[in-house]
Amino acid sequence: MMESYGAFERNRLKIIAAIPCLNTELYIAEIVAEARKYVDGVVVIDDGSRDGTAELARKAGAVVVNHAVNRGYGEAIKSCFKAAEANDADVLVILDGDGQHNPGEIGRLLPPIVSGRADMTIGSRFCAGEVTIPRYRRFGIRVITWLFNLGSRTKVSDSQSGFRAYRKNIYAGMRLSEKGMGISIETLEAARKRGAVIGEVPITCFYTPSKLSLGAVRHGLGVALSVIKIRLKSLLRRKGED
Repeated sequence: MMESYGAFERNRLKIIAAIPCLNTELYIAEIVAEARKYVDGVVVIDDGSRDGTAELARKAGAVVVNHAVNRGYGEAIKSCFKAAEANDADVLVILDGDGQHNPGEIGRLLPPIVSGRADMTIGSRFCAGEVTIPRYRRFGIRVITWLFNLGSRTKVSDSQSGFRAYRKNIYAGMRLSEKGMGISIETLEAARKRGAVIGEVPITCFYTPSKLSLGAVRHGLGVALSVIKIRLKSLLRRKGED
């Protein structure tokens, strides 16, 4: 069945928020309602949820794109970009639907883009001074970010943040292949190739208490391998162009 990404009325600079979700019925209504205060429309990408995520998102005022089965975070992000293109958005904001991101902080990501000072902004968990990220996650994020920054003139402090905003000239037509969390690096690399001016703004992030698990280790290693693969491809391509 063809997916419908909905349509919103144009109002000056058109800003769309897209929220990838999987079983987030506890949070999604409040997140959609708060996000709508800052943008012209909200699209929820329901990545195969088995709870009331989609219904609650619609009731809160979002357009919902349903993945019949869980395709993974990378595929949900690709659907976010497709939704923005379908609605001809000048600016796309992406934030998580699991309660970690505060939609009230969308107002922090937009000014650098609206003013023309940046083409893309990242909500960084490391710009606010006090870092509340669990230690094992903090370590993993710093390692992955170091790998991404290695040998690059464009450096960031939080390569794994899913709270981002993009101008149309950066997000439109991105060719992405990652299906998992590695897409966070792939989109950064794609933006860098397009010459994006990337800014970072401080955000807060809420975490439920958790301990290091085998799943978390596998996740971190998977993303790290994606970074290495993406960076090697980029370096080999540059070498071939020389």
